[in-house]
Amino acid sequence: MPVLSRFDLQGKVAVVTGASSGLGVAIAKGMAEAGADVAIGARREEKLRDTQRLIEDAGGRGLAVRTDVTVVEDCQALVDAAMDAFGRVDILVNNAGDGGEYHPATDDPPEQFRRVVDLNLMGSYWMAQSVGRVMQPGSSVINISSVMALTTAKMPAAGYSSAKAAVLGLTRDLAAQ
Repeated sequence: MPVLSRFDLQGKVAVVTGASSGLGVAIAKGMAEAGADVAIGARREEKLRDTQRLIEDAGGRGLAVRTDVTVVEDCQALVDAAMDAFGRVDILVNNAGDGGEYHPATDDPPEQFRRVVDLNLMGSYWMAQSVGRVMQPGSSVINISSVMALTTAKMPAAGYSSAKAAVLGLTRDLAAQ
């Protein structure tokens, strides 16, 4: 089997969160280049439309849905829209995330810590829960964590580091389920 055929996603449907910038854009475009149709979600609608155009330019069908992964109903709406448009979901890439502002633990505002954990951990869970209801056996959930889950960069990032470490535990548990 040729190496590139191992990455063939023809006939598959992917959902990618955090697809308005950075890795999310690259992942969505790569999925389309491999043959997948791609539903994308992020909070910044205009940038999301730019990513949708990249997906379509790569030969895939794209669907952009404004999504805040910290809102359970937004997660379900993204999955529902993907099902309506494409009839299935085979791949979820939980990419939405942010480190927020970095403060020493003794000065970290509670709302900042909660926001970072809500986005990085809870958003991944709400999306996995939503797709888990419609995915068929053999489907994949890909959770993006960080090297910060395993080590320190010697910078104050308690919320981000702990949320990304929790994503690793979440991934293990969901895989077992």
